[in-house]
Amino acid sequence: MARKCNVTARTIRYYESLGLLKTNSRSEGGQRYYTDADVVYLNRIAELKELDFSLNEIRSIILMGSDDATGEKRRNELLKQYRSKLSEALERQAALEKRISDLTWHVQQLETNDDFQQCPGLMCKNCTFRERCRFKELS
Repeated sequence: MARKCNVTARTIRYYESLGLLKTNSRSEGGQRYYTDADVVYLNRIAELKELDFSLNEIRSIILMGSDDATGEKRRNELLKQYRSKLSEALERQAALEKRISDLTWHVQQLETNDDFQQCPGLMCKNCTFRERCRFKELS
């Protein structure tokens, strides 16, 4: 199962210790037996981890299953969590886009400034980047 799901056996044992996975049966030697449903379940856990769900968040969703025969409670909780994670990701994206824009204009400003020692300074009056520059008030 570890190979099929691209995780380590140690990860599987850890998830079992947290109650995220249940081993239904074992051999006399203690070897765990897993079903195709277990593989699907572990892949769902891995998917949630990739989407920045904590193990506690995953565990709370899994524990809902004991009193959620239709799956509706888990579905609604996942929708709520996905929306929250999406909102956070969009905020990070906006911050990253702003940073890229800031870095781009700094590169352009340095590439076009003939006298680095005069920035800020005498160059400011004619600088094409004046409106965006934090030093415009100094000149």
